[in-house]
Amino acid sequence: MTETTQSRGTVALFATCLVDLFRPSVGFASAQLLEQAGYTVDVPEAQTCCGQPAYNNGDNQHAAVIARQVIEAFRGYDYVVVPSGSCGGTITSHYPDLLRDDPQWAEAARELAGRTWELTRFLVEVAKVELSGVRREGVTTYHDSCSGLREMGIRDQPRALLGAVEGLELREMADTDVCCGFGGTFCVKYPEISERLVSNKVDDITATGADTVLAGDLGCLFNIAGRLQRLDKPVRAYHVAEVLAGTAGRDAAIGEGEN
Repeated sequence: MTETTQSRGTVALFATCLVDLFRPSVGFASAQLLEQAGYTVDVPEAQTCCGQPAYNNGDNQHAAVIARQVIEAFRGYDYVVVPSGSCGGTITSHYPDLLRDDPQWAEAARELAGRTWELTRFLVEVAKVELSGVRREGVTTYHDSCSGLREMGIRDQPRALLGAVEGLELREMADTDVCCGFGGTFCVKYPEISERLVSNKVDDITATGADTVLAGDLGCLFNIAGRLQRLDKPVRAYHVAEVLAGTAGRDAAIGEGEN
């Protein structure tokens, strides 16, 4: 993908909590991809959590406070891009519902939802990038996260981009659209069910013979990577942005070196 010389607009990158705290390389890879596609990238310093944990646990009062703060922080940008289907889904699907009865913020929530895109969908459907010059040898499989697939319509977009990565063979796992068991706080509330789900996911991943598993949500990837390591499976986990930007391998794979 060749970087253009004239900006196509300004993108605000919603980095997400997990990227910020645990995997900054995903944020840098996302910014690189957006800049190469011709956009000016800004990362608003006022951004915080999207409020998903509070919302998913029924704490609508605090989720609404966070939603208003996010809306304010991301005013004025042409686009908001998120390297996470779950955070993106919170903004696009749940903010308008959460604030629907608030006359001061309802329209602002809908307006932000209309400008917010998950990273791979933005690259394919808005930026219309043609990836070139990126290479990664090996066999890869892809996990579709629940929120990205069902709330953001993310399935074909990452696969289209990965199809342009030289040397990469993509093998689909069985039940790729089935939950990995993370589900935010679901894994804390229902650990036995969560462990069974992620164990099934690991079985599906290893059955493909892939040496790498990719996804677009770090929560899923941390959960999957942790189970892969506990079961001593030789499969590495990366966010799809890291492979598309050609930066996978510069840092350790997700979960490596962690207990």
